[in-house]
Amino acid sequence: MIIKNEQQYNTTKEWLQKFEKSVAEIDSNESLKVDPIKWQLYHDAYQSQVDEFKQEIAEYERLINCDKSKSIQIKVESFNKLPDALVKARIAASLSHQQLADLLGIEVQRVKEYEDSDYQCANFAEILEVSTVLGVEFENATVRVDFEEIEHVKKVLEKWDNKKASAASKI
Repeated sequence: MIIKNEQQYNTTKEWLQKFEKSVAEIDSNESLKVDPIKWQLYHDAYQSQVDEFKQEIAEYERLINCDKSKSIQIKVESFNKLPDALVKARIAASLSHQQLADLLGIEVQRVKEYEDSDYQCANFAEILEVSTVLGVEFENATVRVDFEEIEHVKKVLEKWDNKKASAASKI
């Protein structure tokens, strides 16, 4: 998850404090330490959430405090993460939903729909337009085609089609 606005930022900071307190309580709970495996599981689960919150907060702070006189780098792990990069670009540019909507010439509700749905409601041309307005450019992009994944998807679809055909023949 990424922090998309000040409200989520403040809420995440509150949750971070709660989870840090929980980790401290787990660490000082002598009765829980009697079972080291159980203690470790609890500790690791809560600590993992603390680490995730800290990472989200640090990224949001990096975006809102970036030097606007220089380009900012936003890493995109996969094409599926492009929506996150668009949200981060908007945040780094200090643009509200309304300001982005004005630049795009669309209703603010549409921009909110884009972000709320991780751009699943946007067509490719709309995504390109948002990218252009936000100054998002790919730098040294490499695309890897995973043939094993293609074969896996084919098999899953084939299974699904067989189940549908089987169900239809029983009717």
